[in-house]
Amino acid sequence: MRSDPPFSVLMACYHGDEPDQLRDSIRSVTVDQTRRPDEVVLVVDGPIPDALDAEVLHSYRTSHVPIVVHRLSANRCLGLALNAGLEICRHEIVARQDADDIAMPERFERQLEAIEDGADVVGSALREFTTDPDDPTDAGVVRTPPLRPEAISKDARFAQPIFHPTVVYRRSLVQGVGGYEDLPSLEDYWLFARLIHAGARFVNIAEPLVAYRIGAGAYARRGGTRLLRSEIELQRRMRRLGFTSPAQFVRNVAVRGGYRLVPEELRRTAYRRILAQRAHR
Repeated sequence: MRSDPPFSVLMACYHGDEPDQLRDSIRSVTVDQTRRPDEVVLVVDGPIPDALDAEVLHSYRTSHVPIVVHRLSANRCLGLALNAGLEICRHEIVARQDADDIAMPERFERQLEAIEDGADVVGSALREFTTDPDDPTDAGVVRTPPLRPEAISKDARFAQPIFHPTVVYRRSLVQGVGGYEDLPSLEDYWLFARLIHAGARFVNIAEPLVAYRIGAGAYARRGGTRLLRSEIELQRRMRRLGFTSPAQFVRNVAVRGGYRLVPEELRRTAYRRILAQRAHR
C-alpha cells in the first residue's frame, strides 16, 4: 500500500494583504482540506501593519497544522520571498498558495495524486472571484490552462503554461534551476520556462481547484511601461536559454509587448480570448 508523501504549503504575505483574507486562505489549505499538509511555511515579506501581524500570530498559535513563520526585515518581492521560504520547507513536495486566495477542499488530494503518478509540476484551472468565493453571484471567469504535457510545453513558448497560484512542485527541481529570479510580475513564468527546458514533467488539472481573488486594478497591473520592461527582459532570457527561436522572440516582443501597452479594457478582452483558445488542449 502506497503511503502518502509529506508536503509543505508555501505562502508569503506583505503589507498590502488583508488579515481576514489571510485567515481564510490559511484555513482553506489546512482544516478545510481532504488531504492536509504537514506544515505551512509563511514568509512575512517585510514590515506589515499591526492588524495583519496579529492575524499571523493568531494563525501560528491556533492552526491545526504546524505553521512556520519566517520574517524578512525588508520587502524583497514575491519571488525572493518564496526562495527564502523554500529554504525552510522541510519536504520535497511544495504547494504554493497566495495569501488572498481560497483552495478548494480537494485541491491537494487531486494534485498530490498527479505528483505520485510521476508529475514534477502540477497546476489546475482557477475560478476568479471578487469578494466571496461561496457566493454564486460572485462567480467569475474560469481560467483553464493547456492540460496535456505536450500542449503545456508548446504553449509555454508564448504564454504562461501554468497558473502560479495553483502550482504544486518538487522543491529540488525548482532549486536545481536556480529558484525564483528577480523579474517583476514574471518571475513565475521564467521559472517555469527553465523547468520545462530542464525536462520537468508538467500536468494541469481541468477542474478549478483554486478560487483566485480579482481585486480592483487587476488588469491594469498587467500593463504599463514597468511590465513592458519586464516582458522584454523575459523574452531576452528565454531566447538566450534557447527556449524560444528567433522568430518566436520577435513575435513575443511584438504581441506580448504590445499587449502591455493597450488600454485596460482591450487587455481584458484579449486575455480572456487567449484563455478560451487554450482551454482543454
